[in-house]
Amino acid sequence: MMKSSNSPLYLLSCLLMLLLLPVPSLSADPNSLQDFCVADLNASISINGFPCIPASKVGASDFFFDLSKEGITNTSNLNFSLTPANVLSFPAVNTLGIAMNRLDYGPGGLNPPHSHPRATEMGLVIKGRIPVGFVTTSNVYYSKVLTPGEIFVIPRGLVHFQKNVGKGKGIVFTSFNSHMPGAVILSTTLFGSQPPMPNEVLTQAFRVDNSVINTIKSKFGS
Repeated sequence: MMKSSNSPLYLLSCLLMLLLLPVPSLSADPNSLQDFCVADLNASISINGFPCIPASKVGASDFFFDLSKEGITNTSNLNFSLTPANVLSFPAVNTLGIAMNRLDYGPGGLNPPHSHPRATEMGLVIKGRIPVGFVTTSNVYYSKVLTPGEIFVIPRGLVHFQKNVGKGKGIVFTSFNSHMPGAVILSTTLFGSQPPMPNEVLTQAFRVDNSVINTIKSKFGS
């Protein structure tokens, strides 16, 4: 005889089944429980993020950030400058899941191949001719030369770059769906880590001699 759909045992069984199912809403980030959470960057506790400054100590200036200043691009061979507006420089974006960067390029300036492990990136070209390229996990390369007014999107975690091929300076503004997207710069990560990555790993991965790896490492101070 079938159990009644109103019996306590039947209802309990249904409840247990629902709890055991991989319900998508249970795995999503929770919604914020306050209007804002300006980050306390000097907090003594360590969590996955930053605790909030008491609302009574927050002022109007905490919610504004200046990205109008041109970055200095001639300090390295990359001829490129990045001005971040993430939680470390703009604490008001803490818990909001957003951040921005200003990218300045001299002629030939390069934002080298890198990835953002915690965010998708969208960018708007303001000035210059900017080739943007990225590589998928299937090793497929996509690229296009963008001009002012055009935008691009880089899926989360994929290796990508931008370069200014115009005759003058270039400017790009990028946005992220994380208040701390992070950046893994491939060349620096592989050849400039401290302590250094073992040569035997790099020579085997890149199929080159030890002398080649040592030469590259010397360029990154490793």
